[in-house]
Amino acid sequence: MRLTVLGGCGAWPTAAQACSGYLVEYDGFRLLVDPGYATLPRLLRQHTVDAVDAVLVSHGHPDHCADLNPLLRARGLSDDPPPPLPVYAPHGALDAVLALDRPGMLAAAYRLHEFDPGDRFAIGPFSTDTWLLPHFVPNAGIRLSTPRGVLAYTGDTGPSADIPRLAEGADLFLSEATYVHRVPAADAPYLLTARLAGQYAQQAGAARLLLTHLWPGTDPTSAREAAAELFEQPVDVAAPDLVIEPAS
Repeated sequence: MRLTVLGGCGAWPTAAQACSGYLVEYDGFRLLVDPGYATLPRLLRQHTVDAVDAVLVSHGHPDHCADLNPLLRARGLSDDPPPPLPVYAPHGALDAVLALDRPGMLAAAYRLHEFDPGDRFAIGPFSTDTWLLPHFVPNAGIRLSTPRGVLAYTGDTGPSADIPRLAEGADLFLSEATYVHRVPAADAPYLLTARLAGQYAQQAGAARLLLTHLWPGTDPTSAREAAAELFEQPVDVAAPDLVIEPAS
């Protein structure tokens, strides 16, 4: 399994970093997870739009799905359109982004597969387990399993006893870490700190932790150090073009 970071910035993109976006590859299959703001240009530095085999979205906030629209436009409006793109998302999560164009304009470019967080299903070679994790909107924690490794991803989430179960024994745990040490009180049920991500990774027995969704301007070294206070294995911070091959 191979993960390439397209972006890991929370809320909005910066000049240096796109929002959440990850390309996960296994056995020749390319799964795009959370095509947030500004991730498509990062993808196009490495692949053509028809190289994506499926898309998986954790929740409907635009910093996790907005670039699905230009991806579908690039595929559906080309001179030689590729087959419809399978898109997996929680029920209703993509209503807004799919309504950006006139009705039916991109209908042939995708096939939408909606699910309830908690469902289990296959996407190509990936066995996909999902958990409902707390956020401002319904959010699916995602566990992708192959014979060669396990990737667990929180999407955006607040504290939950389900997070260590999501990441149990994972070769790579991709965790939101919007803040370093403390989440503002109003948002505390819905977002994590880097320190808490480290605690959950340790409880889960994960082999490696990758912090993502840092608030714009956050010092990545501070986030890494906070997570490492409680997690004894390697800690990284999502950065453009970072490639990790868990259990390769």
